Amino acid sequence: MSAAAYRQVTERRGRNDIGMDRYGPGAGIEHGGERADERVGERVGERVGEGDDEGTAVLHAVSSAVLAVTRHLSVHEVLQVIVRAAARLLDVRYAALGVPDEEGSFAEFVVEGVSDEDWEAIGPLPRQHGMLAAMLRDNVPMRLDDIRREPEFEGWPVAHPVLKDFLGVPIRDGSDVLGILFLANKNRREGRPRGFTADDEELLTLFAAHAAIAMTNARLYERNRELTVVAERARLARELHDAVAQKLFSLRLTARAAAALAERDPARTARELDQVERLAAEAIAELRAVIFELRPADLADGLVASLRKHVEVLDRAYETEVRFTADRPVELTEEQEAVLFRIAQEALHNALRHASARTVEVRLRALERTAVLEVADDGSGFDVTATVPGAGGDGGLGLSSMRERAESVGAALSVDASPGVGTVVRLEVAL
Repeated sequence: MSAAAYRQVTERRGRNDIGMDRYGPGAGIEHGGERADERVGERVGERVGEGDDEGTAVLHAVSSAVLAVTRHLSVHEVLQVIVRAAARLLDVRYAALGVPDEEGSFAEFVVEGVSDEDWEAIGPLPRQHGMLAAMLRDNVPMRLDDIRREPEFEGWPVAHPVLKDFLGVPIRDGSDVLGILFLANKNRREGRPRGFTADDEELLTLFAAHAAIAMTNARLYERNRELTVVAERARLARELHDAVAQKLFSLRLTARAAAALAERDPARTARELDQVERLAAEAIAELRAVIFELRPADLADGLVASLRKHVEVLDRAYETEVRFTADRPVELTEEQEAVLFRIAQEALHNALRHASARTVEVRLRALERTAVLEVADDGSGFDVTATVPGAGGDGGLGLSSMRERAESVGAALSVDASPGVGTVVRLEVAL
């Protein structure tokens, strides 16, 4: 494979896997700082020859970090993927990735090649001194035959492994340093020079540019999740204000009216007290519904068990009969399970609070390649095509948020409803 072909492969992979094209043409190489020297692609292209196992390993290692983001891993997990990929790519015994903070230490420091017991014995996270400080200050790659001979070297804790040959490369987003990749003690192989070479440095520089994209996207993904949580809390706050607070206010006024009429109009007082009882019951139901939504989804036992437990609780709490059926276990990712559970919660919430249904049934089926979740009720239904006030123009039914959740895991959501007939919310997700 030629160097030009290699660059086409990596750029195409970046666009397809993590939306690299939003950074502009060539972003796969440019995003980590200035455009990487074209010699990097040429040197890597030489290693990615036809039938070259090492070349295949290069492609896999370079892409593994950016592919991690498509699985919606956390920032910490993406850092672990990057470190492991770098260690395999350069065939080293030790690898680390440090993310600097603003207080002279590291917000994250992920290592490869050191056991948990040894890492605990080493002690606290390293601070920005010695060679670490030199790399942060100079913001350039550093390749050393023996790190212990450098003037900036200040030693390490007793339990720290002995490092010799060393290669450090910054992971840059423009002028900002997102982190630094540290590799040490390259494994010796017959027929290759000891320590790190110029080719190794250039290859790791290219890998760091891809790692910058992976880290940036992982941070954006986590930020988006945080904003989703904030939006969900705001929605629940509106529910409390619009439904519960108004009912409690009406309850208070009605109770005052009953007290004022108690002596001169006993019959009307009795009617007002009946109204007080009705409003109190409605307020309790509204609060109960909001509390159910605030309860975190416990999916430790799997989606089927969690849905069954949730339905059983709702069946006891409401006069409406709520049932759950599942034909067999469904194999989904954790994120898919969380989304299906939340959509089921939202659909149940709508059926119990707005549909005046006698029966609500939750059905989960596993087909050959898809899982199908349905929440069906025999209530009042509604006109799906009508534009009415509410969240997302759906009358406060949360259909917009349900569709957004479904799209986040590549699922398809459909709502079959009409006035007086009932509603069926159906979600299909690939297994």
